[in-house]
Amino acid sequence: MRFLQQKTSRYTEPRKVEEMGLYPFFRVIDSEQETVVSMNGKKVLMFGSNSYLGLTTHPLIKEASIAAIRKYGSGCAGSRFLNGTLDIHIELEHRLAEFVGKEASLVYSTGFQVNIGVIPAVANRNDYILIDELNHASIIEATRLSFARVLKFRHNNMESLEKMLKQCKSDRIKLIVVDGVFSMDGDIANLPEIVRLAELYNATVMVDDAHALGILGPQGAGTAAHFGLTGQVDLIMGTFSKSLASIGGFIASDHDTISYIKHHSRSLIFSASITPASAASVLAALDIIRQEPERIENLWSLTHYTIDRFRELGFDIGHTVTPIIPVLVRDTMKTLIFTRMLQDDGIFVNPVIAPAVNKNAAMIRFSLMATHTKEQVDKALDSFYRLGKKLEIIP
Repeated sequence: MRFLQQKTSRYTEPRKVEEMGLYPFFRVIDSEQETVVSMNGKKVLMFGSNSYLGLTTHPLIKEASIAAIRKYGSGCAGSRFLNGTLDIHIELEHRLAEFVGKEASLVYSTGFQVNIGVIPAVANRNDYILIDELNHASIIEATRLSFARVLKFRHNNMESLEKMLKQCKSDRIKLIVVDGVFSMDGDIANLPEIVRLAELYNATVMVDDAHALGILGPQGAGTAAHFGLTGQVDLIMGTFSKSLASIGGFIASDHDTISYIKHHSRSLIFSASITPASAASVLAALDIIRQEPERIENLWSLTHYTIDRFRELGFDIGHTVTPIIPVLVRDTMKTLIFTRMLQDDGIFVNPVIAPAVNKNAAMIRFSLMATHTKEQVDKALDSFYRLGKKLEIIP
């Protein structure tokens, strides 16, 4: 047996969980991604989606996507650097820069590609990258591609961040990278203090707003706008696969920085460009966010209601203040069982277990969409309470 097969044959954990009937990943949905989805012909309430504004099925987005395919075809057959730049890409970049309050932006094929392309491009050998310990995996991977020294500070702990900044040489780039909204815990980066420390130590700030765009700030412009700090944040990153109802990502900054990234970011230069349909979908989503502000209002109303109800029922949901609600179980097997029981009860949620989090932080990730109704939330909470009591997750 070859060494690769020896390695892979020893990896039996998924098979064991499958045999127990508890495997919770790669579940097949055979319908649109709405508040109710179909799984094997059964209707299930969806509380595991990142479509925070509920736009993936919006008719205007569908029409824009279809029209783009009719005009441009299904793809660009090349990278943005060479033959893959369309006028629709340029239009989208102008709109995104305006949306987040920056001079310019650059569109990538995925959000993951943004981070692994931007971070190594701007922080090189002898520079420093300072990251929150709960940052998204794409940021972690990006630091591994950079020759910079990586310093990790405790989650949202400004004393820890300042301690790390003091270790950095004054004449080198010091890139602080944080999630705006943390994708598992649902809390918000302490951006005012991060900006204050960045100014004190002459550091650069990059905010990953994958889970903040469309949610935080005026008209959903993100974390920096939420705190009134757009001018003090150097780089704003965002994705299209959450509130913007498509796939792809972007980085926004000043003209010079975007020009530099355009010519140094390997994941941009050596990847095919975002499809015309995806670009058109995002443009339509930006229009809808402006034209239908009630979506964000409804999302926040539901968020406050749901957070209060979870706490009233006795669940530990950490420090979340956003539509991402972590229901802490703190036991891997119980988390898998809870997920399966909820699905059998008609509720789709996502389990988060090691190595995504520490074993004692295993959780159910419950996420809201603007299109959910209070009745749907109440039905889910009834299931959570009844099954949570049964599994002794709550008293």
